[in-house]
Amino acid sequence: MNIIPPRSGVAFTIKKNQCLKIIDMEGEQVSDLVCYNLHDIGEYISSGRTIDYAETIFLSTGNSFYSNRSNIMFDMIEDTVGRHDFLLTPCSSDTFRIIYGHTTPHRGCFGNLSEALKEYGIVPDNIPVSFNVFMHVTVDAETGKVAVLPPKSKAGNYIIIKARMDLIIGLTACSAEMSNNYAFKPIGYDIID
Repeated sequence: MNIIPPRSGVAFTIKKNQCLKIIDMEGEQVSDLVCYNLHDIGEYISSGRTIDYAETIFLSTGNSFYSNRSNIMFDMIEDTVGRHDFLLTPCSSDTFRIIYGHTTPHRGCFGNLSEALKEYGIVPDNIPVSFNVFMHVTVDAETGKVAVLPPKSKAGNYIIIKARMDLIIGLTACSAEMSNNYAFKPIGYDIID
């Protein structure tokens, strides 16, 4: 198993039909996931199109995840938690400044993804809304107000996604306090043929 240390991120490639298993090693830890077409980085994961086509914000086993060009990038084939977020953007130094009031903010998942994806020619302005694995976000039915609650994931919980095209993956162990119930832990992942 590969391990992403707390508050950091990685980037790597997977081939069509390979699977990626993302593991919450200690429980209540979010992992931000973005992906791009390996052969054309102008094609990337789209929260808007995925939610539109699935007709739900609660994506889980059996859902397909679409690109900005309406092509399926991957399918979720197994999910032991059942609650994730695809509404909120990766946390950033601005998140820590604006929401948390930090005067020396951490670079967050956005900064970690920017650094990790640089080797693939992906610049910060091309990082989309991430699929926030294990993140627990609620939406008030009357006001639309969102709330970030502690993840429902326990130690050892995981998801498995199956690539429908060759992909560049960006993956983090999230840095935001609220997202992880105010503790920072590692994320594990495996590429499965």
